[in-house]
Amino acid sequence: MSRNHRGRVLGEPVTRSLPAPAGGIQLETFVPWTLVKRGSKKQVVTPLDAPQEFAIEAWREKRGRDAAHDTPLMRALGLAHYWQRLLDEQRFASVTEIAEAEGIDVSRAYRLLRLTLLAPAMVEQMAAVSGTALESVMRRPWPHEWHAQVETVNPTR
Repeated sequence: MSRNHRGRVLGEPVTRSLPAPAGGIQLETFVPWTLVKRGSKKQVVTPLDAPQEFAIEAWREKRGRDAAHDTPLMRALGLAHYWQRLLDEQRFASVTEIAEAEGIDVSRAYRLLRLTLLAPAMVEQMAAVSGTALESVMRRPWPHEWHAQVETVNPTR
């Protein structure tokens, strides 16, 4: 590969055979793109005749996904569920052992593990609101029942 083409990956047509009850069907897709490495980042370059709205929309979607998933609350929820799985699989005997292994205070580990008890509707609601602070969620006393958790945040009148 020449120096001018180093770091480039071209989009090639992909042909796949899909099994079907009456016989195989071939499906061919082709998306014209070029993946260019610029510094430490990779960027998809579309042909000149591709609409600019496509690139703008893809950039907006990526920014929205990154912003929604990379919050301290989401990271804490992921860590809490990971620790809960370690406890369920008996890789650690107690929360104290996890706290020692992670190098954090035991009370903080317990508060983080309480996040695993939140209702799925509460987690979705907190993920949708970008300004939800992790500390306020961790310190708040939550009811044990999921429907009661949802009602404390959204009281029906």
